Amino acid sequence: MKLEDVDMSAWTKLAAATTDRQSGLRIVTLCSVDASNRPQARAVVLRRVDRIARALEFHTDTRSAKWQELSANPFATVVGFCVQDQLQLRLHGLVELHKNDGALADSAWNQLSPWTRATYRGGPPGDDLHDTVRDEKSLAAVDENAGKSVFGVLIFRAEGLDWFQLQRGENRRAAIAYDEAGLVSDCRWVSP
Repeated sequence: MKLEDVDMSAWTKLAAATTDRQSGLRIVTLCSVDASNRPQARAVVLRRVDRIARALEFHTDTRSAKWQELSANPFATVVGFCVQDQLQLRLHGLVELHKNDGALADSAWNQLSPWTRATYRGGPPGDDLHDTVRDEKSLAAVDENAGKSVFGVLIFRAEGLDWFQLQRGENRRAAIAYDEAGLVSDCRWVSP
């Protein structure tokens, strides 16, 4: 692959992962820093990609530790590894938080399946689980919008991309930086 194709290829793969459940980049790792300055990492589902703005969208519960950490410190890293392509994408940037009272969160909520909406109906993430019965009948009896008040959208805006591909005999790595408009401001091969 030529250097000038690396960026476009990476964002094409990310965009495809939002609709391809088998994609190795569909579930990525979002890394933040907690109140004790300790790194925290968790798997998140990639919901939407804006290639022009260099933005990734994730959904979360606003009561989660992740929401609290990113509210205090919006700097984050997103890491994805696609086994099929032997490709690691490591992006760094800032996260914007959008609560349930805004148009972006409302639109995202309205596009969720009933089963995904159900994940927001319980107690805060990490709390003790008191009600272990969650069958179809009990879920159907609960208001479909019961979790909307704690639903949030995270928009990650990439400032840079570290592209790394494992290849037999010759691993390749590129470093790409983006300006505030999302345009490539620097792109170069670096030592793997």
